[in-house]
Amino acid sequence: MRFGVKSVLGLALAAGLAAGVAVAQDSGGAQQPSGQSGGQRGGGRGQGMGSGRGMMGRGVTGTVTEVAADHFTVKNEAGQLYTIHFSANTRVMKQAPRPAGAANESQTSGGRGSYGGNPPQPIKATDIKVGDAIVAGGEVDDTAKSVGAAMIMQLDPERAKEMQQMQANFGKTWLMGKVTAVNETKVTLQSQVDNAAHTFVADENTTFRKRRDPITLADVQMGDTVRVDGAVKGGDFVATAVSVMGGGQGGPGGGGMGGRPQPQQ
Repeated sequence: MRFGVKSVLGLALAAGLAAGVAVAQDSGGAQQPSGQSGGQRGGGRGQGMGSGRGMMGRGVTGTVTEVAADHFTVKNEAGQLYTIHFSANTRVMKQAPRPAGAANESQTSGGRGSYGGNPPQPIKATDIKVGDAIVAGGEVDDTAKSVGAAMIMQLDPERAKEMQQMQANFGKTWLMGKVTAVNETKVTLQSQVDNAAHTFVADENTTFRKRRDPITLADVQMGDTVRVDGAVKGGDFVATAVSVMGGGQGGPGGGGMGGRPQPQQ
């Protein structure tokens, strides 16, 4: 399975990196090295730390193999080398360790890593060493195997392992994406985790929540971003819990505002 995330949702949220990447996206992309055209920068998606694409959206996750004054070289778990270009405009941060006694990433609500830990801390590029696990978000060129980084985050080793585990379990025990269609109890998502469509089935045991409020399938709206926990049974992903994380065309869930997406014809 090849992974890629359009925004900082996906595994970034699931691993508690959302705050750092959101800052990086707001700050805009880093300057590319001279000679690298906009055509080279655009449209690509980075290779990731699990079985393929980086789960930071347009970015790359991997282990640093080389450190230079204006770039890092990283190797992902597919064995591919990417050059991470950075500049004075690049936000460089360190992910805080998980607080003692806190649940791991896959156990936190909605997969957001929202266990109340410390936010990422600014560091210098020189603080990143060979052997560190990093994630870089920005403009990716898959052909040139390069990233013009708007954000670079040094990952906490324990939480980096948890990200790998979550990648491996995507589509098996959890899904995340935007609702694109509802056909009776079958919901179709366009996932920002692997840029692919997925469906899940709700049954009488499925619970729905929006933030902390209980809702029903009828409250799920077109465009909602949802996190789904469950398991594959008989070829279908059967949801046990659905968390609406945001988006949609109407008001907040729980009150039936905005209605449900129109069923497929």
